[in-house]
Amino acid sequence: MVDPGRCLGTGVDPEHELADRVGMAMVRLNKMHAQVTHQMAKQGMDKSAFVLLATLSGLGECRSSALAEAVLSDPSTISRQVAGLVKDGLVERRADPADGRASVLAVTEAGRELILNRRRQRNEAIEQVFADWAEDDFKGFADLFERFVHDYERTIPALLTERGMGTRAGGEN
Repeated sequence: MVDPGRCLGTGVDPEHELADRVGMAMVRLNKMHAQVTHQMAKQGMDKSAFVLLATLSGLGECRSSALAEAVLSDPSTISRQVAGLVKDGLVERRADPADGRASVLAVTEAGRELILNRRRQRNEAIEQVFADWAEDDFKGFADLFERFVHDYERTIPALLTERGMGTRAGGEN
C-alpha cells in the first residue's frame, strides 16, 4: 500500500523535507479527525459546539465574549452556537455576579456528563492506537506531542495574523 504522506514528485525542497513529513502527517490526521467529526455530527453533536462546550467547561463560568476570545472566534458566531447548547440543555445562562444586567455561561450537569463520556471514549480509542507501543514510547510521544501542540498554538496565530489571515485581521477563523 502506498503511504499517502510520502508521494514522490511533489517538488518538496530537501531543506524542508522534515517539515513536509510533519505537515503531511497532520493532513492525514486531520482527515481521520474529519471522519470522527462526521460521526459525532450524525449522533447530534457538532464539532464546533463540542469545542465550545469543552472550552467553557475548562474556563468555568464566563461571559460569551470571553468564550469567543478563548476559541479565537467571532462573538456573533459564538452567540448562535451557544444558543444551540442552551436549547439542548448543555449550557445555561446565569446572572453575572459582578454585573446583574449581564449574563455568564455555565456548563450544566448534562453538559459535564457529555464531556466526560466523550473524553472517556476518546481516551479508550487512543489507548487502542498505542496498544502495541512500549510504555516509554507512548510516554515519550505524549511528551513530544504536547510540546509540539504548545509551540504550534503559540506560533501559528501570530503567523496567520502576520499574513493577514488571522481572526484579528478582520476574518473569522
